[in-house]
Amino acid sequence: MRIPLYWVDAFTSRRFGGNPAAICPLPRWLPDSLLQAIAAENNLAETAYFVHEPDGYRIRWFTPGVEVDLCGHATLASALVLMDCMGLGGESVVFNSRSGPLTVTRDGARYTQDFPSRPAAPLADDDALAAALGATPLAVLKARDTMAVFETQAQVASLAPDMKALAKVDTFAVIATAPGDDCDFVSRFFAPRAGIDEDPVTGSAHSTLTPYWSARLGKKDMFARQISARGGELWLTDRGERVSISGQGVLYMTGFIEVE
Repeated sequence: MRIPLYWVDAFTSRRFGGNPAAICPLPRWLPDSLLQAIAAENNLAETAYFVHEPDGYRIRWFTPGVEVDLCGHATLASALVLMDCMGLGGESVVFNSRSGPLTVTRDGARYTQDFPSRPAAPLADDDALAAALGATPLAVLKARDTMAVFETQAQVASLAPDMKALAKVDTFAVIATAPGDDCDFVSRFFAPRAGIDEDPVTGSAHSTLTPYWSARLGKKDMFARQISARGGELWLTDRGERVSISGQGVLYMTGFIEVE
């Protein structure tokens, strides 16, 4: 069996930037063990699969280690593949997922995703988290991910976490964030428990970052940067129970996976 593979750099307008995702359209669902093995072999932060079903497209996302319930950059990349490479999606597409229906709309070079809002609740100081990060945040909050808020962009940029220690913290992932120097806010995303030491650009994290910074800055529309080594740009709107997460994407490579 030959499975098409599209490699897309998401949340960027340039190749070799943003977050790379492998996108594999499937005629039918294959065994989970095979989907996970392909994701491990690809060794990217995310491999996404989608299948056309009677009520639309169903999407699933796998890191090299686990299946996850929400992923922004691979959803954007999947929409790009459908609309630009396969010519099947028109100007919008709805993906059914473990996090409910996710609509992606294309407007020029940008793809806007309609995602659930995941506000974070304050936590008490976490000494283990601070030790693993190598710095003490101003505040710690928790939704799916733990969010560590710092005072400056420079502090977030200089973090060099102990990944083994961070993997022992009781959370799916850690978001480090601060006000931005040339944008509304910046972030980095660490998920060693999921097989990703640092994710280059994380759309799903902005389901939590958007309501936090919207409330703190007193504005609904924001521009953010994820300041990983590759870097990424996101345009965001806080819409209450939903958030809009917009970005660009660039096709890097196409090919086939050979499986028995």
